[in-house]
Amino acid sequence: MVNNEFPNLSGKRALVTGGSRGIGAAIVRDLLDAGATVVTSSRNPVADLPEGVHYVQADVSTAEGAEILARETLAHLGGLDILVNNAGGATAFPGGIATIPDEHWQAALDSNFLSVVRLTARLLPALAESGSSSVVNIASSATLSSMPPLAHYAAAKTAVEYYSRALAAELAPKGVRVNIVTPGIVTTPGGDVARQHIADSLGFPVENMTKGIPLGRNGIPRDIAEAVLFFASDRSVWVTGSQLVVDGGEQLGA
Repeated sequence: MVNNEFPNLSGKRALVTGGSRGIGAAIVRDLLDAGATVVTSSRNPVADLPEGVHYVQADVSTAEGAEILARETLAHLGGLDILVNNAGGATAFPGGIATIPDEHWQAALDSNFLSVVRLTARLLPALAESGSSSVVNIASSATLSSMPPLAHYAAAKTAVEYYSRALAAELAPKGVRVNIVTPGIVTTPGGDVARQHIADSLGFPVENMTKGIPLGRNGIPRDIAEAVLFFASDRSVWVTGSQLVVDGGEQLGA
């Protein structure tokens, strides 16, 4: 049964990458509650996904993984109306930019940027065939400030932003909308570990990284999922090439 709290996505077919935990898992749950049929993926197998979601194990940071996921998604769904490119992440290097090894620059590009490019390219024919489809790419507020320990991650996410706007311009005549959701500091397993590592390495309490958020708290995954749901639904039918920053007002003081 569709939850009336959500926009009605009955009949819509969706793919969410990196949907096994954190923000991705919240996006999967919201799409399911809105009535969509959902496929999700992760690099490593998981056992506690929501009932009704179809799972594909695939490493989208590789061309082979993107091909596997695209093929299995279309085989299961028969088409695609919603694509959420959420998978990504990187290791922080508190010592600064010069300490980031070359392989981590490449890994950040592969997992955060090229994963989006490769998977989207393979799914574009299905998205165009839908006639009214939505691509939502997850960026990061790391692109909005100077964060040397995560320079490789921020650079890759900045590439996602430019790519998304260019793709939006190209695909609008085909009925494919492309938008960006930019999370701020969100409480997730991966994000919490990264922030604690930076704080410990630089010798200050991790709470210092979040105490200046005007709305008074860290985000939770559902905060980001709600923004994704807006872009995925017909509530944003006249919106493309836009970027929505969901950060509790953190950038007001930047």
